[in-house]
Amino acid sequence: MEFGSWTNGLSNGTSNAYDNYYMAFPYLKMIKSGEVGTKELDDKVRRVLRLIFRTSMNRNRPYGTLCSQEHSDAARKIGEEGIVLLKNSGNILPLNLSTNKKIAVIGENALKMMTVGGGSSSLKVKYEISPLDGIIKKIGDKAKVVYARGYVGDPGGEYNGVKSGQDLNDSRSEQELINEAVSVAKDAEYVIFVGGLNKSKNQDCEDSDRTSLELPYAQNKLIDALAKCNKNIIVVNISGNAIAMPWVDKVSSILQVWYLGTEAGNAIANVLTGAVNPSGKLPFTFPKSLEDVGAHKLGQYPGVKRENEDIYDQKYNEGIFVGYRWADKNKTKPQFAFGHGLSYTSFSMTGFSQSTKSMTSDDVITFTVDVKNIGKVSGAEVVQLYVSDEKSSLPRPIKELKGFKKVFLEPGESEKVTFTIGKKELSFYDDTKGQWIAEPGKFTALIGNSSDNIIGKINFELKR
Repeated sequence: MEFGSWTNGLSNGTSNAYDNYYMAFPYLKMIKSGEVGTKELDDKVRRVLRLIFRTSMNRNRPYGTLCSQEHSDAARKIGEEGIVLLKNSGNILPLNLSTNKKIAVIGENALKMMTVGGGSSSLKVKYEISPLDGIIKKIGDKAKVVYARGYVGDPGGEYNGVKSGQDLNDSRSEQELINEAVSVAKDAEYVIFVGGLNKSKNQDCEDSDRTSLELPYAQNKLIDALAKCNKNIIVVNISGNAIAMPWVDKVSSILQVWYLGTEAGNAIANVLTGAVNPSGKLPFTFPKSLEDVGAHKLGQYPGVKRENEDIYDQKYNEGIFVGYRWADKNKTKPQFAFGHGLSYTSFSMTGFSQSTKSMTSDDVITFTVDVKNIGKVSGAEVVQLYVSDEKSSLPRPIKELKGFKKVFLEPGESEKVTFTIGKKELSFYDDTKGQWIAEPGKFTALIGNSSDNIIGKINFELKR
């Protein structure tokens, strides 16, 4: 099996088309020249035929399905569970739709297709539900949904021969777009701003770096203007990366929704309205500024330019201290910590305990904690176990994630969550010895629901 580049093998990138793969024309040329024989080719062909015989030649093999309702349901559910509620001041979410209210939806990302573009993440989908369509479908019969563009980012929608079919060109000026958005938002009950990044160059796209941690296309200016005319601002951020949020204290709620694919709009609308309780957690740290990132603080971004080439070499100097490890070491408070994620209900963690206070390299320690849904809504919590090495021969992070478990609980329901720690979890790689080692000594186990919200601690010891 040989993986190629971005070409579709036909019209785009013909210089890298399949015929030019190593196992295609170059291999044929080697066979014809006598450089290699056909013995190797016969072996490769037999392997392919063997796989065909074991799979598609089986007449009793059940038929598969593509783009079925089951696939759509799975896509929606995965999207819903991945959405992270970062902020929810005054419990403005879920939306209260008990009366006929005006909902203002602002932002290009509310209607822009996000499955096309970005490089290897680009897809050719049967359909894609936009956030705007999802919101209208979910609450259109209960509220009046009004849309304004707000900003113009990338009006294009084509990558590697796949076209979105959208024409998002807009000749209005930045200020004209902001004025329209403010006009729509000022008398709305809620303002849902759907913005963030897209899959264009210098954003969430392979082969080009972002030029800033800030939002592009004057979105910060737009959010500031919206916040001045309406207090109920809900920011729905679509991105695969962290962004700076200078307006974080000016908005009521923030949802991090990523790129959710074909069912994006339905998943977002379900979380906004409370049909689904958000349970996602951040898989990385959101810093307040680029200066809070170790790679930037210790590096020389954008790097050293190569002679006669438009290429920059960047050296990363933070070593193992990335993400929450960097924030812990430097006592830097992030915008939102690794593992952070709110819910429409509340959970308690009590009774953090251990099976033994010490262990040898051949033993394990079991840690347990009781998790209970003490709110009024069904939901899920992600319990996270970190371990801290009190003394080490080499530099180590203040704490490291060693286990996590997601538990779904009804109101009033509780569950005992268990983690097992052994030698493997306590080991680190010693580059001076070229091996993984676990040094005897004292450790601390920490339990919580994010890297900056530790609820309990227990000491234990690894003996020789």
